[in-house]
Amino acid sequence: MDSDTIIAAISIFTAGLTIAIGSIGPALGEGRALAQALSAIAQQPDEASTITRTLFVGLAMVESTAIYCFVISMILIFANPFWNHFLQSSGG
Repeated sequence: MDSDTIIAAISIFTAGLTIAIGSIGPALGEGRALAQALSAIAQQPDEASTITRTLFVGLAMVESTAIYCFVISMILIFANPFWNHFLQSSGG
């Protein structure tokens, strides 16, 4: 296996690992936040609009972590900085 193949395989594996680990935490956090919000709305139905608004802001912040992981994985696949370094050092 040549160096091109090794770098490609490691980049793809790292991108997949980034998405896998980076989506577990936000998914669990969003599920817990939604469960707590529904519980709060069930206990205080008059405050449903306030709870819902706060829930959506919190969910957007939690989801941003998963989006950052997605962006990093896309960089590793399509704009990999290691490729340029490798090509310059190998003279290709």
